Amino acid sequence: MSDTLPRDTTLPAAEGVPAPAAPAPRSRRSEFLYFALRNPKLWIGGLVVLFFAVTAVVGPRLTDYGVQEYVGPPASPPSAEHWFGTTTFGQDVFTQFVHGLGASFIVGLLGGGIAAIVGMTVGFVAGYRGGIVDEVLNVMTNIVLVLPTLAVLIIIAAYLEVRGVVTEAVFIGLTSWPWAARAIRAQTFSLAARDFVDLARLTGVPTRKIILGEIAPNMSSYLFMTFILLFGGAILAAATLDFIGLGPTDGMSLGLMMNNAVLWSALQLGLWWWFVPPGLAIALIVGSLYFMNVGLDEVFNPRLRTT
Repeated sequence: MSDTLPRDTTLPAAEGVPAPAAPAPRSRRSEFLYFALRNPKLWIGGLVVLFFAVTAVVGPRLTDYGVQEYVGPPASPPSAEHWFGTTTFGQDVFTQFVHGLGASFIVGLLGGGIAAIVGMTVGFVAGYRGGIVDEVLNVMTNIVLVLPTLAVLIIIAAYLEVRGVVTEAVFIGLTSWPWAARAIRAQTFSLAARDFVDLARLTGVPTRKIILGEIAPNMSSYLFMTFILLFGGAILAAATLDFIGLGPTDGMSLGLMMNNAVLWSALQLGLWWWFVPPGLAIALIVGSLYFMNVGLDEVFNPRLRTT
């Protein structure tokens, strides 16, 4: 009768030669880096955003002019002295551009951060607690969700005589969180029914620690992508308000640059260097952020990976 057990076909290691070690499993961090570096959407979008972020930090140090200072001949095209030319009043466009970049990133970080904090808090609490707490938070979310956000921002901004970048960012953050809260609530519902969460409840772990220590870490990639979308949305909302003349009254922004260019007929006069740089920067920053989000989705989701 033949032996039905599988025979060990591994050759014995030669004397004095150690057996080859089994390959160590790739850690999650190295796996993320492996696929991230091979995802062109992620690193191209990241490089574009990084370029503008560095320009916003370094740019103001490259100019000695003030934002509203009259420094050269009016309507002068780009030159060695004025890299982006001048406005119809002789203001340096490059100076306004780099300061406007900084304002856009401040609005994006602050407005997107506020929206992320509010949305995550509401989503986590509603999804984990359920019941009457979920119903109350869901009603509040739906009320804010159906409000015409742009119209509300326009009314609020119109009644403020003095508006700053921080004030604008706070208003945007407090009105742009509902969609994030609903998405996080749905994810939390799913995770709250898992065994590891039930085990944490049985051991008496407080609700706050369960959410922050058990549920949130398992959603870290999703939360990061949500913040990127909120970041880009805040920049776009601020640019819209600034373009229609409801932006900062005590500063400069990219949207305000385009508003001034429209008011003083830059397009009709052929002053392309006044409105093209801010418009192109907004399009590239917001587009690159959404591009990054698609790349991150492909990196975090094994089913979408192409390499």
